[in-house]
Amino acid sequence: MGGEGAMIAASNSLKNNRNLVSKRKDKKALEGSYANARMKTFPKATNGDLLRIREKLKKERRRDTVKQNIVVVLFLVSVLLSVFLIIK
Repeated sequence: MGGEGAMIAASNSLKNNRNLVSKRKDKKALEGSYANARMKTFPKATNGDLLRIREKLKKERRRDTVKQNIVVVLFLVSVLLSVFLIIK
């Protein structure tokens, strides 16, 4: 009958996973407390900063839109050219 190799592999995989779990519990890597953790403080953004960021994002979006349009136009031209050459 077929499938014996797959069953042995599944059994070995389960055994290996059990061994890994027991090793991880021994190390106790996930124990600890955040009582002594310090939070970072960041400066507040001014209106000028927000305007600069907004303008920068607008320029990036505009540039990306132009790139996408160029790619679409080139693709359409190449498809139309190839169709024209195939028909001719």
